[in-house]
Amino acid sequence: MLFNFRNNQEMPHSTNKELILGIMVGTTGISLLLLWYHKVCKPRTAVNLPKFLSLGNAFDLVTSQDEMQNDQGTAAIYQGRQLQILEKLNELLTNMEELREEIRILKETIPKLEECVCGELGGKTTAHRISPQHRTRKRRLATVQSSGTSNSSEETESEGGYITASTDTEEQSFPVRKALNKYVEELNLDILLQKADNLRMDESKKMESFELLCDHKEKFRDEIEFIWRLVRAYGDMYELSTNTEEKKHYANIGKTLGEKAVTRAPMNGHCHLWYAVLCGYVSEFEGLQNKVNYGYCFKEHLDKAIQLLPAEPFLYYLNGRYCYAVSKLSWIEKKMAATLFGKIPTSTIQEALQNFLKVEELHPGFSKSNYMYLSKCYRDLKQTENAMKFHDLAEQLPCITKEDKNAEEEMKKISIALKK
Repeated sequence: MLFNFRNNQEMPHSTNKELILGIMVGTTGISLLLLWYHKVCKPRTAVNLPKFLSLGNAFDLVTSQDEMQNDQGTAAIYQGRQLQILEKLNELLTNMEELREEIRILKETIPKLEECVCGELGGKTTAHRISPQHRTRKRRLATVQSSGTSNSSEETESEGGYITASTDTEEQSFPVRKALNKYVEELNLDILLQKADNLRMDESKKMESFELLCDHKEKFRDEIEFIWRLVRAYGDMYELSTNTEEKKHYANIGKTLGEKAVTRAPMNGHCHLWYAVLCGYVSEFEGLQNKVNYGYCFKEHLDKAIQLLPAEPFLYYLNGRYCYAVSKLSWIEKKMAATLFGKIPTSTIQEALQNFLKVEELHPGFSKSNYMYLSKCYRDLKQTENAMKFHDLAEQLPCITKEDKNAEEEMKKISIALKK
């Protein structure tokens, strides 16, 4: 009973509240309706036909401009994402190559680990196997030390890093060689260059040629004919090395010296030639954007070298390889070059073919690799007979250099393709 009485007492208050709330909502609705009528309907009825059409045109113009801006923004975002994807893919491929090299080294090292451990436990002195490149760097260090300690570390690195600082491990692992032969110290420039060139003609003596030049770098460091040969020698050491870090080391030093050479002797074709080659080597360790940048640098100095040395077959071989590589670029690679540099490198199989034929004209039987590329060009042009001709010529040449061995492997693939 008490509960019902209280409810009956509260009923009038709740009813009054609902009534007041309903009146407020209705008033607000009417006010909004009137406001909408004055703001929208009345002005609309006053607009005549010509003004309506002009407003429509202006609206279409603004809309089209917004759409164009949106399309441009979308394209920029799309290109940026393409660049990021390609950078990641390139980084992944580089890491895979490094991992493959490390696995190969481990496979070679593990079988000898037991022998080394047994030797250490037995108190024997185990001779550590070292690469020729490490021995060479140690020889450079030993030469500087034997000639006196007056040179500062700044002077040692000033000419592009001819020598590198050795770690404690290097001190223990790499023996210090004896002082240089006095006869070698007394070589004049002409004899030195001739001897270095003669040694380099033998693939097995390229390292000796490199060491000979490094032995005389203090004496002839300002001679252009000496500098470009030293740049070439660093390129040779890049090719001979099997260790990724060593290859990068030689490529960077050679490129630095090459840049110095072309700056000091801009009309020397050999300076441009070997600077271009070292730029190509350095690009192997760079990201996608720098690879493209070094590609343009390579072509610029290669073209300059051809102008200055028109009878050098090696230049046309390099130019042929460049043209062939560019002709095989995918759409996405060309698009990326255009995005980064505003222009697309262009070339054709026919251009590459003409360069390789020029090599054969200047120097018949120049290399197994040149014949291999001639065969590939004719294969791509569907000229099977000519492709087989140069394929057979390539097989007749011996395998001497690493490039020859690579060409031999490629010839096997070409042979299979031509027989289909």
